[in-house]
Amino acid sequence: MKTAGIVIFLIGLTLTLFTTITYFTREKVVDLGTVEITAKKAHHLTISPFIGIAVMGIGGLIFWQSDKSK
Repeated sequence: MKTAGIVIFLIGLTLTLFTTITYFTREKVVDLGTVEITAKKAHHLTISPFIGIAVMGIGGLIFWQSDKSK
């Protein structure tokens, strides 16, 4: 259980530090028979730092409870 707590804590830390995830998709702009023109379009996924802090808290509680049970 300690390992799971540490992993969840690190995921929460990552979510807190990196609050925006950017990914790209290709969209067809022009289609003229055999000629196709595509463009990359950026999409942003924004995550609140409070979610990362909450996940870190859950990971810390799991780690603390697994240590206390022994």
